[in-house]
Amino acid sequence: MKSLVLLFAAFGIALASTTQAADRPNILFVIVDDQSPFDLKVYNPDSTLETPVIDRLAAEGMVFDGAHQMGAWAGGVCTPSRHMIMSGRTLWHIPDKTTPGRSVLSADPKYVPTDLPSHTMAAVFNVAGYDTMRTCKRGNSYAAANALFTVVRDAVKRGGTDETESAWHAEQVLSYLDDRKASSDEDPFLIYFGFSHPHDTRDGKPELLAKYGAVNHRDKKKLPASHPSQPALPPNYLPAHPFDNTDMNVRDEVNVSGVWRNRDERTIRNELGREFACSENIDIQIGRVLEQLEAMGELDNTYIFYTSDHGMAIGRHGLQGKQNLYEHTWRVPFIAKGPGIEPGTRSTGNIYLLDVLATLCDLAGFEPPKTSEGISFKPVLEGKQDAVRDVLYGAYCGGAKPGIRCVKKGNWKLLKYESSESGVSETQLFNLAENPHELLVEHHAPEVIALTGVTPATTQVDLAGDPKHADKLKEMEQLLLEEMRRYDDPFRFTGQPDDAPVPQVNF
Repeated sequence: MKSLVLLFAAFGIALASTTQAADRPNILFVIVDDQSPFDLKVYNPDSTLETPVIDRLAAEGMVFDGAHQMGAWAGGVCTPSRHMIMSGRTLWHIPDKTTPGRSVLSADPKYVPTDLPSHTMAAVFNVAGYDTMRTCKRGNSYAAANALFTVVRDAVKRGGTDETESAWHAEQVLSYLDDRKASSDEDPFLIYFGFSHPHDTRDGKPELLAKYGAVNHRDKKKLPASHPSQPALPPNYLPAHPFDNTDMNVRDEVNVSGVWRNRDERTIRNELGREFACSENIDIQIGRVLEQLEAMGELDNTYIFYTSDHGMAIGRHGLQGKQNLYEHTWRVPFIAKGPGIEPGTRSTGNIYLLDVLATLCDLAGFEPPKTSEGISFKPVLEGKQDAVRDVLYGAYCGGAKPGIRCVKKGNWKLLKYESSESGVSETQLFNLAENPHELLVEHHAPEVIALTGVTPATTQVDLAGDPKHADKLKEMEQLLLEEMRRYDDPFRFTGQPDDAPVPQVNF
């Protein structure tokens, strides 16, 4: 303990007393890899995905209807998302995974502190007297922050057997809890419980694949068989995205095993079945851990969070991956249960995943690290307010630059696309109250309606070109610029002022 005190004293961090730590709540933070909130019944009652454990968490806790990941500067959206979770910092203020360059400000200490790892999740909870443990996939994550967990058991597990899929991650947590029980450890714990699924390749367990009428399709020359048990096409399904979204040749859009470039009904429904099989298995594994916590008498004093690092398309808007800013991908599922959270409640929240660190520190009773830029949503969890911010900003530029940006305020959402490579320049405006699925004119085509069974209202279209909404469009354009400035976005769109920050470090 003395060596730990000296180590963190060097970083100017005070160590909490044992008495303080012993009175603090436990934290189980569950994060899955690639899951749209609309896969889950708590967000989409029409979904056929069965997740009784997640449903129970929602019934016993709070569901957030406005949880988002801020975005990405790389096709591997997981990387910046998880860096933001670990550090509590905004998109342009986090390090890159390896060699800087994809995030153009990442090597400039003005924007990314050189000592940031010592102020990340495990580091600050270690100092506060918590036992910290993580299991998750390897790669696409913040290695310097992950290494600071006291116990680390990471591996990529995307197979279809207990040894090669989500059960493996659950076993690591169960083993850790067994060790805790055997040693009569009474320190509070922070467990980062991550899964490698339902990210592709979605090799589900045979019995769960059969339940959702899916197969692990491997033959590029053939389409998978159709089956009545497969999930229905999403209401915003399209056979193709109507324009170049600035990154249409990224791996997720062209080379996912079982899908590739196909967007036909059979392929998408089979892939959704695989997604559901993997997601239900995750639900089962979370249930095993909760049962163990209950048996140990630890459950009542444990905050449980369930989320994903980002959403996922799988046929929505004719897309397959996570390299877009539609609601199905920009939003994430987020459910919280624990002391002081009213059961069966919902809040807008308007949170980013980067707010998690500040919130966990707040719940544990100590200040977040000085480098954190997140906002604690503890007041939302306590029912004292509905949201922590009014405006939300999103960015994606893993392909051509400047890429995609969005801004949302109330029911209104603006998206802008611009590619310096193809010359594409598109703007979309949606009223999400009237058009929650962000339906486009292409969704009104009779052949699409025949596939989805959804007949859109005439107002359920992109409104950017509608003269009646010209003032709203102008207002949202200005709001987007303000948010780009607020978060040090290093790019600008044609027509915006040339005032983007310039890094002072050469790569």
